Amino acid sequence: MSDVTTTDLYEVTMAMSYLREDMRARATFSLFVRDLPSGRGFLVAAGLESALDFLARYRVEQDDIEEFADALHRPVRDLEPLLGLSFEGEVCAVPEGRVVFAGEPLLELTAPLPQAQLVETYLLNQLCHQTVVASKAARCVLAAAGRQVVDFSLRRAHGPWAGLQAARLGALVGFAGTSNVAAAAALDIPASGTMAHSYIEAFPGEEEAFRAFAYAHPGPVTFLVDTYDTEEGVRIAARVLAELRRGPGCAIRLDSGDLDALARRSRAILDAAGLADVRIVASGGLDEYGVDRLVRAGAPIDVYAVGTKVGVAADAPYLDAAYKLVEYDGRPVMKLSSAKVTAPGRKQVFRRAGRPDVIALAREEPPDSAQPLLRTVMRGGRRTWSPDHWHDARKRFREDLAALPGPALRIKDPETVLPVWSEALARLTASVRADIEARLGPQAHVTAPDTAISRCVPLSAHTH
Repeated sequence: MSDVTTTDLYEVTMAMSYLREDMRARATFSLFVRDLPSGRGFLVAAGLESALDFLARYRVEQDDIEEFADALHRPVRDLEPLLGLSFEGEVCAVPEGRVVFAGEPLLELTAPLPQAQLVETYLLNQLCHQTVVASKAARCVLAAAGRQVVDFSLRRAHGPWAGLQAARLGALVGFAGTSNVAAAAALDIPASGTMAHSYIEAFPGEEEAFRAFAYAHPGPVTFLVDTYDTEEGVRIAARVLAELRRGPGCAIRLDSGDLDALARRSRAILDAAGLADVRIVASGGLDEYGVDRLVRAGAPIDVYAVGTKVGVAADAPYLDAAYKLVEYDGRPVMKLSSAKVTAPGRKQVFRRAGRPDVIALAREEPPDSAQPLLRTVMRGGRRTWSPDHWHDARKRFREDLAALPGPALRIKDPETVLPVWSEALARLTASVRADIEARLGPQAHVTAPDTAISRCVPLSAHTH
């Protein structure tokens, strides 16, 4: 299976028809999120790096057309017009780590129509999955309020590749490390790990297990203390650590039960043993909601390990995202179907300090001293944006996060920031709509506007 054939079948059927009709003019598609998931005040743009890698190497080979032919139950010769097709277009996109909102393009792609159509599915897959996981991870960092957060998601991620992405995305928004050895090695992320309950159970008792583990690992160690009786486990761990005098960096890990109460009792036991520098790590089904509760309660927890719920973004595992044609052969186009209206034309998003973003047409000048979010990252099928390290994306994320209003940062019941439209975009939308309705008559009439679009107002009507 190749990246080329990792697509929905209708992308292939449409591309074949375009080629037959000689519809090869340049088309612009806009990839955006219609509305934020419930419980989200913002999103963190992610997935661009893997999307650009995909586009840069995109080329339809003989094996690919054979797979397409098999799927369509057609002779291979029918698919030969696709042979050798590669991506030769332009991409403007929001760099990874930037905070974004509903209705704002994450990416706009301009290329000959068949090329632009064929890459839709893969781009949506990469940007949607990674943006939703990065946004969940970012909320964990917010909830931890300066305490370390570590990624433990690999074992329950939706496949090894998704686990690798989750580790990278955690690092991008500020995680301190990952349990994923492959990710740590490939991405230069600190590796973090302790022991499992099975390790403890394999020994006659906890003391034997802790001592054996410490002898095998000369550096700082973390003991898992809740296999049997948690408080007794902490006492045994404290005794072993005090005797070994291993130095700073050691910890105990709590993985079950009332983490608040257990952390308080564990802290008291450790402090009484003269081990004030031994940290407490908490894990076990945590996400931003659990972390937030513990932090607000004042639980003496130093490190939060988050896994399943974050790696799969359990409470909001998908984005209502779209990849829609907004211009073909120089002609702006839009969709008018109920609740899924799109805005026509190539776009730019301008960020203004302390004010809502402005969604504008690509040719417009920025209002005031606004900053354009969409950057040209590819021309002629070649990257113009150097491969981005997660360190760079983390810096952008921290800067954007610091500029967000407090209500958008809330873990419970956050309030999103709604972008506004430029007057030029509003006029173009009205003009294109009127033209479509004039050409198609009553069948083009829309009674229910798209949610994200209906919430946007022209810049001139915005009073803030």
